Amino acid sequence: MIDDFAKTHLHSDLREIREAILWKLDGLGEYDIRRPLTATGTNLLGLVKHLSVWEAMYFGEVFGRPFPEPLGRWDDAEARASDMWATEHETREEIIDRYRRVWEHSDATISALAIDSPGYVPWWPRPQVTLFTILVHILTETSRHAGHADILREQLDGSTGTAAWDANAQRDAAFWEARRVEIERAAKAADSTLG
Repeated sequence: MIDDFAKTHLHSDLREIREAILWKLDGLGEYDIRRPLTATGTNLLGLVKHLSVWEAMYFGEVFGRPFPEPLGRWDDAEARASDMWATEHETREEIIDRYRRVWEHSDATISALAIDSPGYVPWWPRPQVTLFTILVHILTETSRHAGHADILREQLDGSTGTAAWDANAQRDAAFWEARRVEIERAAKAADSTLG
């Protein structure tokens, strides 16, 4: 009973966070979704591309259910170096559509297997895994990258939240500027008091 609950709960959370990732691209132009916003080049569309590649591998190869489209191999350094950004020849639509096809493939794997179904991750130090392990791993990784996307989007246009209905997404610039000033004041006060 708990196995079915855990599988359903984790899968539901994964579905929600996937949608939040894609929402971060809404309303932005090509340059803004592709441009490097950190010293390492992290960008919104690159995060989507990266997540699609690795989710396809984890719910595909790991369980002997390979994703039906070509993927770079996990041990191919060149492929791994290019999964975090989109070339000028890759369109937003192609990358988003591929991510959605990956979801369908992953969802089919999750639905078909029991939570304790075995898998094999050759790139992990302890390669013997279960569907539960991979569900937790992919949910964690997707959530981690959703946090990156939150910060990148906020840098671009101040948008926050996980979807258009989110209350934080509706706050105006004056609210956030006042909050920022308050936090800056507290940081300076703590520095002078504790530093």
